[in-house]
Amino acid sequence: MPNMRLDKVPMPEQEPNVRNQNFQEVTLGYTEEMAMEEATRCLNCKQRFCVAGCPVNVPIPEFITEVAAGHFEQAYEVITRENALPAICGRVCPQENQCEGKCVRGKKGEPVAIGRLERFVADYVIEHLDQKVKPASSNGKKVAVVGAGPAGLTCSGELARLGYTVTLFEALHEVGGVLVYGIPEFRLPKQLVAKEVQKIADSGVHIEKNVIVGRSITIDELMEEGYDAVFVGSGAGLPNFMGIEGENLNGVYSANEFLTRSNLMKAYDFPNAPTPIFVGNKVAVVGGGNVAMDAARTAKRLGAKDVYIVYRRGEEELPARREEIHHAKEEGIIFKLLCNPTKIHGSEGAVSHLECVEMELGAPDASGRRRPVEKENSNHLLEMDTVIIAIGQSPNPLIRSTTPGLDVQKWGGIIVHEETMETSKANIYAGGDVVTGAATVILAMGAGKKAAHAIHEKLNTTLK
Repeated sequence: MPNMRLDKVPMPEQEPNVRNQNFQEVTLGYTEEMAMEEATRCLNCKQRFCVAGCPVNVPIPEFITEVAAGHFEQAYEVITRENALPAICGRVCPQENQCEGKCVRGKKGEPVAIGRLERFVADYVIEHLDQKVKPASSNGKKVAVVGAGPAGLTCSGELARLGYTVTLFEALHEVGGVLVYGIPEFRLPKQLVAKEVQKIADSGVHIEKNVIVGRSITIDELMEEGYDAVFVGSGAGLPNFMGIEGENLNGVYSANEFLTRSNLMKAYDFPNAPTPIFVGNKVAVVGGGNVAMDAARTAKRLGAKDVYIVYRRGEEELPARREEIHHAKEEGIIFKLLCNPTKIHGSEGAVSHLECVEMELGAPDASGRRRPVEKENSNHLLEMDTVIIAIGQSPNPLIRSTTPGLDVQKWGGIIVHEETMETSKANIYAGGDVVTGAATVILAMGAGKKAAHAIHEKLNTTLK
């Protein structure tokens, strides 16, 4: 009989007023006993709604059955048939909108903690077992992959497993994309990312760092070098700004720059790491998504006394994960909602105040959310030392501007065939944020996986 407790087995966490002063992981993970107890809550439904909700189609009931029996290695084998990065997905996937959002147990009580169980299984295997991966036999064909983020890593791993010679080109000096420059250490330890990346390298993928495709070499030149196909997973690293007065003042960051300095360049460890970062006592983060939460919680850990989330809609409309909002509140982040910046004031070239107006919600807009409308005569000033703009990112224009024949959206995203991820240019595929704009890790992984199998089908049809 399944365990019919209505709530999930709680996840151990650092205390809020301890963790908001360090960069160690907030959530501590299940013990074996906790994982096995939570796994018994799964009903092992015949109609697997949870699997349908997973962008990479992990056989969720099967792996949870193995966890319930204490067969953690077998559970890992089930997961990794479909998901090459389970330790990462278990931490950063928005399960509440995907697998857990479809879980039958969620109709009366909380859904099964699928993400926590996936994380437990991956962490257990990393800690206890040798994960050496043997390269597959070569099929004689080679593919170039551009961008070593979630989409590129997944595509590379899938193709290597199918016997392709894969070269993965990364512009930065570290592999992982948003996993290393965007998501903070306290949510996703970088040592863990490195271990997941190493598995893909062990599978035979050759990784070339510090190569800017579109500058160091173009897509057309890669094809001329004999690659049978190219997958573009270069992400969305170009920050969006509001276009208000004062965004050029010292003390104004894009969230992209702020998080890259802290995460990739390890500014939080200055002077041991050579990259400094200025925060000050009062910080405003403009935006309400996961990136905004990451920036605000990072600023708090870097020593800011008062950190504000400034968002033009209400709490119900915040796009960030509920867990991230909950953690941010626990850590002392101040939510200033229904508030929109109109100008950044400065003194001697540096930020001094953020001018805002109060908002109220009107009729729904095209997104289905109620449109924020400015209240008259509600302008007010907030004293600030730092302002971080976290209102989204767009794809870098470098690849589209150096690749003739590549069709793109007006906002810069590469246009692809949804079923195959193939672009307007023969044998060029794309996926992840470079296609959709900034989205989630798991959706990028799903696109990389779909592209890999489309490439395999195409090359085995045309190159026999």
